[in-house]
Amino acid sequence: MKIFTLSIRALKRVLFEGILYFTNRFVAHIPFHFIRLSFYRFCLGFEIGSDSLIFMDAWFDTRSNFKMGKSSVINQKCRLDNRGGITIGGNVSISAEVCILTADHDLQSSNFKGRHRPVNIEDYVFIGTRAIVLPGVTLGKGSAVAAGAVVTKDVAPFTIVAGVPAKPIGSRPDELKYSASYHRLFF
Repeated sequence: MKIFTLSIRALKRVLFEGILYFTNRFVAHIPFHFIRLSFYRFCLGFEIGSDSLIFMDAWFDTRSNFKMGKSSVINQKCRLDNRGGITIGGNVSISAEVCILTADHDLQSSNFKGRHRPVNIEDYVFIGTRAIVLPGVTLGKGSAVAAGAVVTKDVAPFTIVAGVPAKPIGSRPDELKYSASYHRLFF
């Protein structure tokens, strides 16, 4: 009985890891949005709003734990560590090669304990190319993260941050009215 239980556990792990491998190595390279989005919605259980897009080469770390509002865009080659949960609002623009992390290790723990903390990105947020958002961060409505910034703490609504670690450098208008969604044929 014990061997049978181990075999089922091993089979489940292989299946789980196989789905992620297939997602990140094959599905992420399909040049048609509707195929990728359908796979993400129906096979991974992602909640993706209408008119939202995830461009090619996005990398996910697990099934589920991912919600994205309407008219938002994730550009190519983004790393989306959704193990702790990622929630993205509407009209959000995430530039190329952005890294959003929800898991890390407690460096003060004697056993290097792993931990998961969700990332929340509210409506009308802009994240510049190659920015990094660390676990547990909330990006307030209308905030903007400059290219290459490392966000270690929550960002207040309509605040622009830049640098390593990211610090406030300006503000955005408090009434934003645009759609972040834009369609490209093969991305």
